[in-house]
Amino acid sequence: MHPVPELPPVEPARRGPNAPSILLLALVAFCAGFSPACTPESETAIPTSIRSDPAAIGAAMPSLLELYRSFHEMPEISFQEERTAATFAEELRKAGLEVTERVGTYPTEGRTCYGVVGVFENGDGPTLLLRTDLDALPMREETGLPYASRATTVDESGATVPVMHACGHDVHMTSLIGATRVLTADRAAWRGTLVVIGQPAEEGGGGARAMLADGLYERFPRPDYAIALHCSPSIPAGSVGVCEGYAMANVDSVDIHLRGRGGHGAYPHESIDPVVAAAQIVISLQTIVSRNISPFKPAVVTVGSIHAGTKHNIIPDEAHLQLTVRSYEKTVRKTLLDGIRRVATETAQAAGIPEDGITVTIDDREFTPSTYNDPALTRRLRARFAATFGTDQVIDAPPVMAGEDFSRYALDGEIPSCLFWLGTVSADLLARVERGEATLPSLHNSHFAPDADPAIETGVEALVDVAHELLAP
Repeated sequence: MHPVPELPPVEPARRGPNAPSILLLALVAFCAGFSPACTPESETAIPTSIRSDPAAIGAAMPSLLELYRSFHEMPEISFQEERTAATFAEELRKAGLEVTERVGTYPTEGRTCYGVVGVFENGDGPTLLLRTDLDALPMREETGLPYASRATTVDESGATVPVMHACGHDVHMTSLIGATRVLTADRAAWRGTLVVIGQPAEEGGGGARAMLADGLYERFPRPDYAIALHCSPSIPAGSVGVCEGYAMANVDSVDIHLRGRGGHGAYPHESIDPVVAAAQIVISLQTIVSRNISPFKPAVVTVGSIHAGTKHNIIPDEAHLQLTVRSYEKTVRKTLLDGIRRVATETAQAAGIPEDGITVTIDDREFTPSTYNDPALTRRLRARFAATFGTDQVIDAPPVMAGEDFSRYALDGEIPSCLFWLGTVSADLLARVERGEATLPSLHNSHFAPDADPAIETGVEALVDVAHELLAP
């Protein structure tokens, strides 16, 4: 196991509920051109006049909100994040980081990786990796926002598709850029090395793997900690959510192909019907979870797609099932995948399909390992957030069965890591939901619209808080 640096005590709260945000005051200093000397002899904290100016808080956000809206208006899907990556890289350079672009090696030929790595060394101390994702989703936006995306692109199949930031990656990028500005402007508050990652292709599950395969931890400083935030569609803006241990799931994609013998729908006895076999498989698969997995171990087997046939009265030759499989623990994952192979094969054979007509494919390229938040690190960050935002603004979030390839940066537990949630729901929407007048749009929903101003402000402060906690001088 990679050694975990000793955990220093949590600092007391730095602000009350109505006090100005010191971190965003530092951001104002950065945006205004304030740059303390970088030598140890002359480094100074942010001037008292900036710290004591409440009006500076409002002045800090416009440039970040403008950046956020530009990200939102011009989203790019996985493997196409060229413009987004270039903007992110330029913002890191402005903040003083040494930046490398196009980091990443994809296993599929013809794909370009737009990974960005920025490094800022600030004396002796631990190395902290802060990661954001860059890509958007092939969806049509229906939020009605004045800066709503109208972008379209051509996907890998050649189809023209709409594009939308429906998972909050635009908020992630903006928050990390804001935090980077603060940290480089106030270097006296921390010591160590900051590694900022702009990761492509999170939605496809391949971006983190591509960057690690390109020598991320050999070419750049290997982190002592890895941290990321993710928008929550249910937590109020201005709050954060934390979850110890398993926070997100293993994700596997499984394809089942059945080849029977087609024929006329009026003469089923003269065929081997793959549709009936597929239907039996769908039902039988559910017994894997209910009869092979402990009820105390989360597991999901979902058949998301079945394709077979072309006409009412034709029994097709083939059927194709597509599954998503979710778990947390390695042993549960193995039981699920072994069970799918067994159930699909034996059920299809019982329906008369020969063994050579059954193929079960588990695509390792699409596998995403579960996200495990190091408990000691997570408790440490929870205490820090509570001291900064107040205990009422730190939510104990439950684990979810969605997947996140941020998990790969932990190297299977060698590097302590934590992904925390960032609240995005406006007070007005929450009030309407409580009155039964509205519902909360989920992530990957065409109506998902974060309350950007308080969410980004909180995101900036939370990420800077993480750095101050883990890189304390």
